[in-house]
Amino acid sequence: MSTSRLEAFSDGVLAIIITIMVLELKVPHDALLGSLGRLWPVFSSYVLSFIYIGIYWNNHHHLMAAADEATGSILWANLHLLFWLSLLPFTTAWMGENEFDRWPTIFYGLDLLACAIAYYILERRIVSVQGEGGTLARALGNDFKGKVSPALYLAGIASAWFVDPWIGVAFFAATALMWVVPDRRIEREVEREDRTG
Repeated sequence: MSTSRLEAFSDGVLAIIITIMVLELKVPHDALLGSLGRLWPVFSSYVLSFIYIGIYWNNHHHLMAAADEATGSILWANLHLLFWLSLLPFTTAWMGENEFDRWPTIFYGLDLLACAIAYYILERRIVSVQGEGGTLARALGNDFKGKVSPALYLAGIASAWFVDPWIGVAFFAATALMWVVPDRRIEREVEREDRTG
């Protein structure tokens, strides 16, 4: 089966996730500038999660470009990823509404960790179908960022639990910044394969 249907479905789910998150931004009931200031925790948690959704959307697009087909196991792995991403509006809203308190921040980090693990599983399913010599395996190489990210999420969760939630948020933001820089490994490998094949 072609990956185009899987990608179209995923794009729709991600668009809905962003829509749900933006609907959580409540309009102030007065016209004073200070009212906006009181919304900073909700807005900043929204911005962080929007960036994460953008990162996953971008990388998912490249991942599907490298995939040859969508087998049943790839479809289920993709749904597994979408499940954890679909919880981001909840964890984002909980963290923002409670001004980055300990437990909401920990659960936000756990959701980010679950998303990273689900994305890794999706990658491995595609590599399994293509083989270790396939496009995706060659593109990923040692996958430094993919291996470092879960460690940073765990450090953020532990920091939020034992030290201060803001340190946890700093780890989550740093991980997002690491991924915002475009990762062209897959794109370059797909282009190289198109030129040679």
